[in-house]
Amino acid sequence: MGVASLILGIVSIIMSFIPCCNYFAFLPALVGLGLGIAELVKKGKEGEGKGMGIAGIILNIIAIILPIALIIIAAAGVAALGVMSY
Repeated sequence: MGVASLILGIVSIIMSFIPCCNYFAFLPALVGLGLGIAELVKKGKEGEGKGMGIAGIILNIIAIILPIALIIIAAAGVAALGVMSY
């Protein structure tokens, strides 16, 4: 589950930079976040290493925040261009 979480986080981050796909980056990021949390809980009970789960959680959180930030930056840029045109 940790590997799947990591892969979904990487795919979600890549999708968030593609203009038409950044709205859909949330879906694999949410699935990957759930898998990462499940991996962390499972490995915590077994006393094993939790590195893959933590890395997957971090990547998926970034993949959730990144499209929101890019949309806000794009909206601010468009608003700034509208103000400058007067």
